[in-house]
Amino acid sequence: MTEHLFSPIKIGHLEVPNRIAIAPMCQYSADDGSATDWHLQQWMTYALSGAGMVTLEMTDVERRGRISHGCLGLYSDHNEAAAKRTLDAARRVAQHGTIFGVQLAHAGRKASCQRPWEGGGPLKPNQDPWQTVSASAIPFDDSWHTPHALTEAEIDALIGHFVSAAHRAARAGFDFVELHSAHGYLLHQFISPLSNKRTDKWGGSFENRVRLAVEIAKAIRGEVPSLMLGARISVTDWVDGGLPVEEGVKVAKALEDAGASYICCSSGGNSPLQKIPTGPGYQVHLAEAVGKAVGIPVRAVGIITDPAQAEAIVTEGKADMVALARAILADPRWPWRAAAALGREIKTAPQFLRSTDLHKRWVKA
Repeated sequence: MTEHLFSPIKIGHLEVPNRIAIAPMCQYSADDGSATDWHLQQWMTYALSGAGMVTLEMTDVERRGRISHGCLGLYSDHNEAAAKRTLDAARRVAQHGTIFGVQLAHAGRKASCQRPWEGGGPLKPNQDPWQTVSASAIPFDDSWHTPHALTEAEIDALIGHFVSAAHRAARAGFDFVELHSAHGYLLHQFISPLSNKRTDKWGGSFENRVRLAVEIAKAIRGEVPSLMLGARISVTDWVDGGLPVEEGVKVAKALEDAGASYICCSSGGNSPLQKIPTGPGYQVHLAEAVGKAVGIPVRAVGIITDPAQAEAIVTEGKADMVALARAILADPRWPWRAAAALGREIKTAPQFLRSTDLHKRWVKA
């Protein structure tokens, strides 16, 4: 059967009912890393959306890895218990076959910041800032905190933090974890030559720069085999002298070899000098390039908002899945609308059946 947006797909050992994923979106609403009532309503909304794959927001593996005081984490027993409570509620209302995962991350030099609606810049002295860390002692921008360059011992401990968070994710009931190696956060900071000037085994050559992400992926696969493992990468930095597409594709291949079962293809985030030609589907060509090099599913993301656009990405073989972010925030029933627009059937909660004809009428209007 020809692949289309509403055809099932197998990712690792998991069966997913359609090719629509919800991309991880920070909510900046946690309490010392623990999910709150905001997350309860958000995750339950995602569960009812019709998307086959739900990837929950960037979730930090240690306290200093948070972007802001409001960022989600999996570094304490309380974090784990709150995540389990919230995920259990989402599963109780989820459509059959929906899989749930969490994006494990560390903000590195982009940590210790204000929430976006508070300004988004580095925390001021009176806002309880903390020491940031990175591959090298290079700040993200002139006005940002200068990070501490991680030592060998600290890198070993960091790998342990990722594994510990993966164990917590498994105990909380998640189906998969996604390794955040994009958007200028810590693993991307090691991968990119813009932020990694190390001269030891963690820097210099491509193989050394990608080593941390690879070692973490191997450790999670080896120690928490029950979880399917995916990865999100920035395929390019969009900066001269930064990570080129050719190396970004090699990152994807290295993570596949380390045990990743899918790659979500994003870009940028590691330099204020980036020049990104944004527009509908502006990163799809990156997913297409990665897809030609790996043997696992690839996910396209980035201003994918129109059902016909999403369908074309899949049917034309440019990506195996599409991930939606702002489109889902704006329309939590986007998959229903897409099914109506494309003449496909999608299962909805029986409590909502009386509303489905409206989507068909709205599409025709």
